[in-house]
Amino acid sequence: MMRARFANRASALLLVMWALVVLSFAVFAWVALIQSNLLIHGEGSRDVEARAMAHSGLALALHPLVTQKTPLLEEDVTPDLGYKVRIVSEGGRLNINWLLRGEEPRKLVILKQWLEERGLEFQERETLVDCLLDYVDGDNVKHLNGQEDDGDYHPPNRELTSVDEIAEVANSGPLVSQPGWKDDLTIDSQGPIDLLAASADIMRLLPGLGEARIAAFITYRQGKDGADGTEDDAEFKNLKEIQSFLGLGDAQFKELGGLVMQKDPTMHIISEGRSGNAYRQLEVVVRKAGANPQILSWKE
Repeated sequence: MMRARFANRASALLLVMWALVVLSFAVFAWVALIQSNLLIHGEGSRDVEARAMAHSGLALALHPLVTQKTPLLEEDVTPDLGYKVRIVSEGGRLNINWLLRGEEPRKLVILKQWLEERGLEFQERETLVDCLLDYVDGDNVKHLNGQEDDGDYHPPNRELTSVDEIAEVANSGPLVSQPGWKDDLTIDSQGPIDLLAASADIMRLLPGLGEARIAAFITYRQGKDGADGTEDDAEFKNLKEIQSFLGLGDAQFKELGGLVMQKDPTMHIISEGRSGNAYRQLEVVVRKAGANPQILSWKE
């Protein structure tokens, strides 16, 4: 039995390595084609070549077997030519649509606590959350501190289509006037906070987690190099293992039920291509669940 398991694991590892080898050859073949075109068209093609490198890095990152820990995410094909890819989980951010959906008190508490951390006063928090609820709900009934149709202001009564759209919500000024206000937010994750990706600041918003537990968990999660998404990261098979590490009893962990998850498949991929002094960057949000990744957004 043990030999069979070892053989299966070895076979799986060989398949992964073989896939990476095939991808590498594909990238180098693409590079050779680009370089031949560069010789024909001259230095004016550097920008095109940098863009192609960015696309090559993205193609690698989109492969179902490629993760944050995969080698070849940074490659110098020649001294003047290469790409660098960064993969970050969207699950560590707050999904604003998920927090508002259903008007669940536990999720709204998380949103209001986050707004408090951003420096919004009590009445500013209450007003903005009610305005957000009026913006996304399906009726024209105003929440206590909210705002429905008024003059030129007409909430669309649907979920937000981007984080940027928050700036169009009434009374959002105290939030959106701050630098970096979007950094903790998303609309693309599956919703619950991914404990394998969330920062300490995000984890503090969850009930029942004290500073000591959070600090110990993140230190262990990141491994010796102190960084997420690297080869020495700790592995957790399921939420039960995370619960055990955090030292939470069943009753305590029940408070987190529905608020947390692990391994959200939604990834933010940033691929930067380089050719000489020319640089091009692609940003793609993709859901990698299964053989065919689902691209949710693309920015070039």
